[in-house]
Amino acid sequence: MTLTPDEVYAAAPFVKTLGVELDQITPEAVVGRLPYSQPLSTVGGGLHGGALMGLADGTAAVCASVNGEPGALPATVDSTTHFLRPVAGQATATAVPIRSSSKQVLVEVRVTDESGALCVHVLQTVRLVYPGA
Repeated sequence: MTLTPDEVYAAAPFVKTLGVELDQITPEAVVGRLPYSQPLSTVGGGLHGGALMGLADGTAAVCASVNGEPGALPATVDSTTHFLRPVAGQATATAVPIRSSSKQVLVEVRVTDESGALCVHVLQTVRLVYPGA
């Protein structure tokens, strides 16, 4: 299945509202960026953990969708997040499928800062829902 950023933004407006810019959408990897924004920051000036989790969840959901059959809608059922260091500037998330079936996808998301340092690691299980099925 293929998706464009505009199709993602139409289906999941939160991703666009958060400010996520989708650079790559393939079954092998989804890459999205969250530019630094003061309203998304927290104590110390780094991006807030909730914003980083939104970035990770959005890219994981898109990754699961493009690894499903046409019409598959993602529903996160489990997510484990490890915050390793603050993100002071732009964050980049790379979501890759670890294991996929027609019903769910296990996705690994690595969020890095502008220097490429790993800041957040997420493992997420995404259920694939087929409306009308």
